[in-house]
Amino acid sequence: MTNLLEVITKSAAFLERKGVEHARLNAELLAGHALGLPRMQLYLQFERLLPERELDLIRPLIQRRGQREPLQHIIGSVDFAGVTLKTDSRALIPRPETEYLVELICVEFASKPPVQYIDLGTGSGALALALAHAWPEAHGWATDISDEALALTTENREALEFTDRVKILKSDWFKSLPSGEVFELIVANPPYLTAAEVAETQPEVKDHEPAVSLSTAEDGMDALVTIISEAQDWLAPGGLLAMETGIAQHVDLVSRLKSAGFAEVQSRQDLTERDRFVFARRSV
Repeated sequence: MTNLLEVITKSAAFLERKGVEHARLNAELLAGHALGLPRMQLYLQFERLLPERELDLIRPLIQRRGQREPLQHIIGSVDFAGVTLKTDSRALIPRPETEYLVELICVEFASKPPVQYIDLGTGSGALALALAHAWPEAHGWATDISDEALALTTENREALEFTDRVKILKSDWFKSLPSGEVFELIVANPPYLTAAEVAETQPEVKDHEPAVSLSTAEDGMDALVTIISEAQDWLAPGGLLAMETGIAQHVDLVSRLKSAGFAEVQSRQDLTERDRFVFARRSV
């Protein structure tokens, strides 16, 4: 029989030949998922001999990853800013950059969380649900134009037991919101890639994630411009608009935010020190 270390080593070599980044990590995570073992337990059981029935659990997962299906789709979930979210092809996989956005927003509201916030283009519900976890007294809205994404958001909301605190609404940005609603925070991770950037993405992204979640215009700016132009109608005085954006869009976005009358317009960097987020407040 083959031991666990040999299976992981061979699987990593296979994945590397298929062009998978971080092949060894992927092999470990998939083997652990198949066997029901956390990664640390794998290290303690490298000499464990695997019977054929256990090899049959691991092989199809490695094959799927070799075909460049995203790791998160195979495992079926991702840990994000304190919550575990179901992930599949219905919505964009939550990224570490977006997780950092949650951290930055929580710093902005460290002294007083918002009473009500909204996550535009929620996808899997990542931002709305992570903020609900961070702020037990706050009430959130999660909107998206995609029925499939909203179904996934609903499943995640119910699994996290946030049904009473996060409303889900089908809406093209602000269009379907009830009049009179006001938010201390509007957050959005809209489609912002340019058409050229989409063409250069890895197969995991290009072939397995919703195209509409990546880009909706040649320059990737249309959703960002729409949100900037309409956000102040829904923000409370002093309220914050926080958006994840493309790294080459910031000069234009900062100019647009200032022209729209926002105060305290800031370009914020991600953990790789690239301009990734824009923050702006409605004047008091």
